[in-house]
Amino acid sequence: MSLGTRSPHSSTVPTAVRSGPVIALLVVSAFVVILNETIMSVALPRLMVDLSISAATAQWLTTGFLLTMAIIIPLTGFLLSRFPLRSLYLTAMMLFAVGTLIAALAPGFGMLLVGRIVQAMGTAIMMPLLMTTVLTVVAPERRGRMMGVISIVIAVAPAIGPTVSGLILSVLDWRWMFWIVLPIAIVALILGALWVRNVTETRDARLDVLSLVLSAFGFGGIVFGLSSIGEAASGEAAIPPAIPLVVGVIALALFVWRQLLLQRTDSALLDLRTFRSPSFSIAVVLVVVMMAALFGTLVLLPMYLQQVLGLDTLTVGLMLLPGGALMGLVAPLVGTLFDRFGPRPLVIPGAAVATAGLWAMTTFDQTTSIGWVIAAHMMLSLGLGFVLTPLMTSALGTLPVSLYSHGSATVTTLQQVAGAAGTAVFVTLLAVGSASAAQSGSAATEAMAHGVHIAFLTGAIVASVAFLLSFFVRRPPRAAGVTERAAAH
Repeated sequence: MSLGTRSPHSSTVPTAVRSGPVIALLVVSAFVVILNETIMSVALPRLMVDLSISAATAQWLTTGFLLTMAIIIPLTGFLLSRFPLRSLYLTAMMLFAVGTLIAALAPGFGMLLVGRIVQAMGTAIMMPLLMTTVLTVVAPERRGRMMGVISIVIAVAPAIGPTVSGLILSVLDWRWMFWIVLPIAIVALILGALWVRNVTETRDARLDVLSLVLSAFGFGGIVFGLSSIGEAASGEAAIPPAIPLVVGVIALALFVWRQLLLQRTDSALLDLRTFRSPSFSIAVVLVVVMMAALFGTLVLLPMYLQQVLGLDTLTVGLMLLPGGALMGLVAPLVGTLFDRFGPRPLVIPGAAVATAGLWAMTTFDQTTSIGWVIAAHMMLSLGLGFVLTPLMTSALGTLPVSLYSHGSATVTTLQQVAGAAGTAVFVTLLAVGSASAAQSGSAATEAMAHGVHIAFLTGAIVASVAFLLSFFVRRPPRAAGVTERAAAH
């Protein structure tokens, strides 16, 4: 039986309910859980002091989160095919709430790391769950607006994570980052139990254990290796990054080979037939580049503002807020414009503005004004806001219904790898550039500023190449999925 076929003996037919409240709850829940990806970034210096740990150890609170996401997300294609929406939502929010409670009560670093990992398990399920639900229940002519809302979750939540943590840490202990989130997670869990019904279909999917193991070593090894590059550049890595990277690349190659074999019988853990669509492939490449730029900037900017300009955590958090807010404000507008005009009129100027923002950041030094930093960050955020929604909608909108869950899992997995890659590349370039300037006799602040310049210069060059690629983005056919859905029913 093909992935697109449903039978009474192997599927759960969705309950006829209004999808609006369900999607709204999924959006709010996903925003809360994704926010925790970057909420720790500003808090790491405080945690190093309170828990008596090194920078390399503290970084595991972020690395462990990303690593868990990279391992779990490829599994979500199977989970979304096999289990009902309601069960997956309740499981995701339960895991997130339990992880948040563990982190809030953690007496030391070990238990705090466990809490972060459990949080990440719930987070990994939530984002593909939201995407697949929207693609399944929202008509193609309205998907742009809905994906605009989703882009708030994907881009804005991580963007304002440092702002939220900066505000909390300015008046409260770091544990309150979790105590404040916990009631929201519990309310979302209760509302989910009351509201969420099964609006997606299930089938008798089988889990290939070998694929799961290869996926864990492949994506996990790459994310771990990339996350370790920055530590290795500063001499703090426990394991040479080359080891997990080589293991990850080999395992990923075997994983791809395994999926190509299994998808012949519609039993792949992550169906790679999604890449047969040129529009999907091009859009995914652009999403990867833009998410790498976003996460790299989110890590580098707080370091620059604190260590070069000497600003406190509250000021840093507030400075990053306008960019995140701007991205959130334009997302619904961009979604509406996408429904009317398609992706190219949005992606091309958006990529140009985002690239211009990164080029503006190459001018940062010890004397840069706060206003110019905010303006450059807002420019990057505005460009990303015009790019991410059309790209994700174009990528997933070209797929048949049978590949929605696999497409959303693929996009979300690659976003996590891109985030780790962007963080690793920016931090490594910062470390190498700073070390080079220090050896030339520059003062510590001046050397740090030089490293920042090198990192943003590289990001701007890569973004310029991505801008050229944006001219090849195409609009997905409006009828994609509709004919197949009708045939399925």
